[in-house]
Amino acid sequence: MALKTHQDWLDARQNLTIRAQALIDGKFVAASSGRSFASVSPVDGSTLAQVADCGQEDVDLAVAAARRAFEDGRWSKRAPAERKAVLCRLGDLVRAHRDELALLETLDMGKPIADSTSIDVRAVANCFAWYGEAIDKIYDEIAPTPSDTLALVSREPLGVVAAVVPWNFPMLMASWKVAPALAAGNSVVLKPSENSSLSALRLAELALEAGVPPGVFNVVTGWGPETGKALGLHMDVDGLFFTGSTAVGRFYMEYAARSNLKKIGLELGGKSPNIILSSYHDIRHAAETSANSAFFNQGEMCTCPSRLIVEESVHDEVVDVLLAQSKAFAPGHPLDPATRFGAMVDERHTTRVLGFVDIAQEDGATLATGGKRVCMDSGGCYLEPTIFDHVRNDMRIAQEEVFGPVLSVITVKDVDEALRVANDTPFGLASSIWTDDLSTAHRAAKELRAGLTYVNCYDCDDMTVPFGGFKESGIGRDKSLHALDKYTELKTTWIKLSK
Repeated sequence: MALKTHQDWLDARQNLTIRAQALIDGKFVAASSGRSFASVSPVDGSTLAQVADCGQEDVDLAVAAARRAFEDGRWSKRAPAERKAVLCRLGDLVRAHRDELALLETLDMGKPIADSTSIDVRAVANCFAWYGEAIDKIYDEIAPTPSDTLALVSREPLGVVAAVVPWNFPMLMASWKVAPALAAGNSVVLKPSENSSLSALRLAELALEAGVPPGVFNVVTGWGPETGKALGLHMDVDGLFFTGSTAVGRFYMEYAARSNLKKIGLELGGKSPNIILSSYHDIRHAAETSANSAFFNQGEMCTCPSRLIVEESVHDEVVDVLLAQSKAFAPGHPLDPATRFGAMVDERHTTRVLGFVDIAQEDGATLATGGKRVCMDSGGCYLEPTIFDHVRNDMRIAQEEVFGPVLSVITVKDVDEALRVANDTPFGLASSIWTDDLSTAHRAAKELRAGLTYVNCYDCDDMTVPFGGFKESGIGRDKSLHALDKYTELKTTWIKLSK
């Protein structure tokens, strides 16, 4: 039975067991150096645990364990149907431990408990089950060669895969990488963000319980400049797959070049344009959905539609709705199931977002609402949802990823200007357009330079659909069968047929 009240969640917190050591070769271990760092909850500023601060030696141990597991075939050579059964069992265990995992997620990074339970944990369970079900339904190929030869095209696992994931959806981003990597037969070393390590450790423990052999799924906790860099430069890591900022993504490309040219997949930042045109029949609905999407997860989303491009004739109506809708996102205690808008991940990020608020005003944007820190007596990190009007697309607030609850309204005269402004960004992750004109919708879908384009909706989601971006928003795709391309190599085998 799921916990339902605020008090239930507060009581559960008192009884929560937290894993804070690294998981290497099936065992929880302290960092070789003995170092640790504090996991501080943005909910109230309390220290949740002292997490193992892994360095080069720990990364070497984890990679060596993953390599042994891959080479001896304890997982890589098991039949796809057997791997399927284990991953589906892991999905069931995630569902069975829904409340525990959701509580870890909320305490560690501040999102509302209602979202952790109904969105994050549900999606993680579905991800492992989906890739489990998919893996024994992927067929290899026979090429159309001359009759005296047989050419086989087969998929083989990469080997040792490193996954480095962010703090905004800790378990979900991990599952998007770990599930297809394991399904394909790889061994994995996961590095969660130093801001949100706890749910990843528990997830790996559940994987052992589900039947993933020791050494196949390892977790090293620590900081990007040391732990992440060690994985990026490691000569025995065959592929590294990262979700996070574009700036850090550049480092991983450099690390791959400096080491063994390991395969790289990058899901990076965004500055997603969201266009509302007068040709859409329900401007209120479009504006309400835009606000809901911009402030979901405290705006800490790479697909956040933070650039709202509005046709001049409907500008006033859109802004009025945005201001009204923002009131529904008043910050609240993340363990209260009624809360829709929780805490920012930590003090450093809170200060960074407030810095963008100052920059926007200095550049001449109009602060329509928000822009301040609130709930100061809680000890946590809480900001108001913030809306800027009269934003120009050349302002920093319109060009740089804020990764917070800051929405910029940019006014345009027509659809031609809207599309020009939308594409005037180094990013290309998500985009959206609201119109009832079929020709305009198809034109926008073709012209918007983004990996995802939503028409008359935002943030539609399904495991069957690939996720990733153009331009500086990344390389490769998560989710869907296309994700398996990252975690496998194609091998061609020629056979000469004798008469």
